[in-house]
Order: sequence, then structure tokens, then C-alpha cells
Amino acid sequence: MKQSQLFTRTKKDSPADEVSLNAELLIRAGFINKEMAGVYSYLPLGLRVLNNIENIIREEMNKIGGIEMRTSVFQSKEVWEKSDRWSDDVVDNWFKTKLKNGGEVGLSFTNEEAHANILKSYVSSYKDLPIYTYDFKSIFRNEIRSKSGILRGREFYWKALYSFSRSEEEHNEFYEKAKIAYKNIFQRAGIGHLTYITFASGGTFSKFSHEFQTITGAGEDIIYIDENKGIAINKEVYTDEVLESLGINKEDLVENKSIEVGNIFSLGTKFSAPFDLKYKDENGEEKLVVMGSYGVGLGRLMGTVVEVLSDDKGIIWPESIAPFKVHLLVLGNDENIKNSADELYNKLNEKGIEVLFDDRSDVSAGEKFADSDLIGIPYRVVVSKRSLADGGFEIKKRTEANGKIISLDDLISFLENKN
Repeated sequence: MKQSQLFTRTKKDSPADEVSLNAELLIRAGFINKEMAGVYSYLPLGLRVLNNIENIIREEMNKIGGIEMRTSVFQSKEVWEKSDRWSDDVVDNWFKTKLKNGGEVGLSFTNEEAHANILKSYVSSYKDLPIYTYDFKSIFRNEIRSKSGILRGREFYWKALYSFSRSEEEHNEFYEKAKIAYKNIFQRAGIGHLTYITFASGGTFSKFSHEFQTITGAGEDIIYIDENKGIAINKEVYTDEVLESLGINKEDLVENKSIEVGNIFSLGTKFSAPFDLKYKDENGEEKLVVMGSYGVGLGRLMGTVVEVLSDDKGIIWPESIAPFKVHLLVLGNDENIKNSADELYNKLNEKGIEVLFDDRSDVSAGEKFADSDLIGIPYRVVVSKRSLADGGFEIKKRTEANGKIISLDDLISFLENKN
């Protein structure tokens, strides 16, 4: 992509009412556009990051047997009345609307009922199970306040997987696979070193749920971490009884603020029972399907990466989710410089190396460098009179203070080996 053709522009300031670092940087760098509190549009750069995160999650879900589908955003009142979650007295953050031909629908705020209702039509025998369905979709929640940028929105994009198993034992076996898959997701997204599997309340579903919490001063949660065991406990379940049941000593725990980037739950038969979601076992006996829920918000993950990996100059994207691998800058209007930059741009494209080419002729070198730091692409390559005189192109990693001049062949070889 050529930057001169990119309609977005960097900004010096973010909206006055935006207080979260993730939204400030993403708006200034041209990744998102704020429509209203808690609602953001993803611009070309932001969508590329979101798609990269989605691909990582999809790969990890498929590895453990996930089957991708797409449930509707419109949800039927009759379906949700079966689980007693249609009433505003039970769920107070529905977005609902009336159809012109009569009846009400809601906009998805979660997906348990949607998946269970669909599976009811396809599960009858033990031979039909287990099934692990998941989808990516927009979710809508009518929050009273929304002030954390893309960490907590009224509209957000997420992945939810639901497991349908024949027994608790079969469910637990998959649940452990899901834990590993989630660890892989956050490791691949660049925040694995800061993210802990965290014991949290299981609500009415089970004794515990498991959250994946990333350490940051911008977090809304308090967790207590056992560094040696690599696990944490959410403040909401931090009691002597829980510590004892987990075999954790209070003296080994360190308190930190954190952001929840994902969660997994054992649901038991909480949602299969209302839909009469049963199967016949080998003996012909009817049994309820055992369910589990596994969620992650893609925008929340993206915002968390910005919160924990940025510096005073801007965003620092991990290579795995960055919008491009290379930010190519051309400095000067000399024809030889421009031709060399064009040649390099074409060569990178031929090699399948994703590059954003800052070919703007009306912007100073200082502005280009500042924009590059703000946007945060992993590698910056500069074509200038000085670099060409020294025999090549200057390459610098976003986190490094200084770059180095290398030849075209060495540059291509280096970037290809980073794939």
C-alpha cells in the first residue's frame, strides 16, 4: 500500500473526551475512528491488525477441533425466553427493537442460546458428539458508561466457541486443550509474557472460571500472581479457602492491575436443559449435553497490545499482528532516490513482504519519522541520498534507537527470514 493513496492521516491530538491510551494512539495513528462513546470504526490499518488477530485465533481454534460458523446478529425473543435471559430484569444491557410486522428481536450480546438452539436440530445420538462450534461476530451491549476505548465498547467484535460434550470427563479434556490454545493466542499476539491464566468466579456455572489477564496499570481488575506457578487469582475469589483449595501460599502472591483479554467457562447443562438439548447414549438412555464457553474480544486484545507495548513515540506492533511488516520511507525528491525506492517497493511486493510505502512528496523527513514511530510497524526502511551513497538502504527495528545500512540482497534476505 502506498501512503499517498491511504485516505487516513495521522493526527497530533485525539478527541478531547478520549482518556484511554489505546484509543488515543489508535485514533491519532489512523487505525480507528470514534463514532460515539463505546463505538469505533476500524479504518484500513486497524482492519489489517484485526484480521491478523482473527487469523491467529482461527488457527488455534481449528487446531483443537473447532468448526467455524456464523450466527445471526438478530436474536429471537422466543429463543431467549427459554433460558430466562430475555427479561430486562435478568439482563439489563440488551439492545432490542420491534419488527414492523410485529414481534421483538434483540441484537446479540452473547451466544450460548444461539449455538444451543441450532445444535438442537443436529444432535440426537452419542455419535453426533462432541462438537465445538465457534464464530466471529459483532456483539452489542447497552452499557451505561463506556470509557476504556476499544477495551470495553457498546459494539465490539469477538470470537466465541461453545463445546458440546457427552460427559463432564469429555468436557474437561477439551477444556484443558482450550487453555493451551488460549495461551498460544496471547503468546502469538505478543503479550504472552504478561498474560496469566487466572482463577475467577464461575458464577452459577461452576466453582471457577478461568480468565486470561494481562498485567498493565491501565487495567480494571486486581489479580494476585504466583510467579513460580505461572497462575493468578482474581480479587473477587481471593479468600483463604480458595487459596487452600488451589494449594497456593499467600506469601507467594504479588498484586497487580490487569486487563482481562479472554475467558473460558464450564457451563454444565445450564443452557442445554432449557433447549432440551439431549442425546441418546449407547444404551438408548437420554442425557443432557454438557457445554462450555470460550470467548475473546478481538478489539479488546488489540487495545491491550497497544496499552502494554507502546512507548512515548507511539505504538509498537508485534510482527504477528502488525498491519505491515515494513514501513518504507523515501526521503528527497531526487529521481535516483525515487526510482530506487520504487524498485525496492516492487521487489518487496514480489517477495510477498507486506509494506506500507511512505511515498509522500509534500511531507518533511521529520514528519515521516514521527508518523512511522506513531504507526508502529516493526521495521522501518529508509531510502535517501545518504543511504544510497553508503551502498544500500537503512533498516531499523521500531524498538531500536539506530539503524544500519545494508544492501538490497541482504535486506530482502533478512526480511524473508523474518516470515
